[in-house]
Amino acid sequence: MASSSIALNRVKKELLELQTDVNNPIEIYADSDNMMKLRGVIIGPPDTPYAGAKFTLEIIIPDTYPFFPPKVKFLTKIWHPNISSATGVICLDILKDQWAAAMSLRTMLLSIQSLLACPEPDDPQDAVVARQFKSNRNAFNITAKHWAYVYANGPSRQIDCETKIKEIMLMGFSEVIVHFLPLSYHLFTFHSTFFFYGWSLTQQKNVMLSIPSI
Repeated sequence: MASSSIALNRVKKELLELQTDVNNPIEIYADSDNMMKLRGVIIGPPDTPYAGAKFTLEIIIPDTYPFFPPKVKFLTKIWHPNISSATGVICLDILKDQWAAAMSLRTMLLSIQSLLACPEPDDPQDAVVARQFKSNRNAFNITAKHWAYVYANGPSRQIDCETKIKEIMLMGFSEVIVHFLPLSYHLFTFHSTFFFYGWSLTQQKNVMLSIPSI
């Protein structure tokens, strides 16, 4: 009970400080009346595929806060090597063993915002995205901008990407292979597109197995 009281008082103090800071670049608010279940909002950093997009995160405060970190995940879908494209789980050291009691919800969200600008593909949460990031940066940037536009109200609409996706939905699997491989579309972009439209892993594997070696 004592630790829960410490956590609750700390959260109330931090939220009050955020409300009085007019220059605060992030938002944190309580989910209904539960002060231990919060929502955070960050804006994609400039000069990144996420620039100007608005991302919402779920923040669950444990009774042991601030001595142990909150549990945080993205609610807004995002294409990033260190964030699961399926679940929103984040791979970041301060959310694990590098957390310190002196840290705050504000510094935590600012660190996550910095992660958007500086991905760490060698320590990924999403291996598919990390491989694309390392092997085909252009395809990664297109996919990340497209997801930011569709899911997070990002300003950068990817017309070419939208056109290709519409073609996928209108064509059969064999036609996808014929039309997309000559365009040098990376195979991992197939995965991101299929995931976006909810194609099952079995459907994805059938496509991949039917692609000849190149």
